[in-house]
Amino acid sequence: MKHFLKLLDLSKEEIIELLNIADQLKYEHKNKIPHRRLEGKTLAMIFQKASTRTRVSFEAGMYQLGGHPLVLSASDLQMGRGEPIEDTARVLSRYCDAIMIRTFSQDEVENLAACGTIPVINGLTDFSHPCQILADLMTIRECKKSLEGLKLCFIGDANNMANSLIVGCLKVGMKVSVACPKDYEFEQTILNFAKDYEGFELTTDPKIAAVDADILETDVWASMGNEAESAKRKIDFAGYQINDELLSLAKKDAMVLHCLPAHREEEITAKVFEEHADEIFEEAENRMHAQKAILLKLMG
Repeated sequence: MKHFLKLLDLSKEEIIELLNIADQLKYEHKNKIPHRRLEGKTLAMIFQKASTRTRVSFEAGMYQLGGHPLVLSASDLQMGRGEPIEDTARVLSRYCDAIMIRTFSQDEVENLAACGTIPVINGLTDFSHPCQILADLMTIRECKKSLEGLKLCFIGDANNMANSLIVGCLKVGMKVSVACPKDYEFEQTILNFAKDYEGFELTTDPKIAAVDADILETDVWASMGNEAESAKRKIDFAGYQINDELLSLAKKDAMVLHCLPAHREEEITAKVFEEHADEIFEEAENRMHAQKAILLKLMG
């Protein structure tokens, strides 16, 4: 594994290996066992999209591993003033040991990896959110003890979260049922991947998707930075809410996950959110441990 760009690139064995490393690092962190295995290493963190969890989890995780995180916003880089990404990749490769980038286009991440000589980690693009899904799988395995055969139901948009959940969950032997409004279509790349798996279901009806689910998951409906689009989504996604009625169709011990930030009473009720807050915030913590596993695998 040279980079961590999207889960489509990884095998089941590579995903499980990262989960095992993350479990060990979490154990060491909880038991105050130092694991400064990246002493002297520098991670460049490029943020063309703002973030709370991505920045804090990567920065804290890198410190725990003994390395130095270097935060770079769009205003800090010549990329924002027209420098080709190819040149940015080659310059940062001379200064740093790896790059994490949170941006818009998946192509930008792929080009960064192709032109540089150091590992590149996708912190989020419009197509993919692989770090979050690794944390989700880690959380599910902690709670359910295994992944094979579990059913995850995702309610919401055909977005980066759904794309990566479909790929990650199917690759590790889970079933995935997605409920999404008809006018929100998945990219053909994801559909082509999923059609080879019997455990994949795509529907417009949340009540169909939720039946016998072991895990219910959702994401915000809002379109970042576009108020008109966000208002339209609130209308289009009416009825696509995780609530008591939907939860009653899942298994009695079903988990509820949310990648945060959560808009209570939109994609999830406050009641359901608070009843499953322990799972949701364990999921948030596991971002740090899962990303530490990625850093260690790529840089250690």
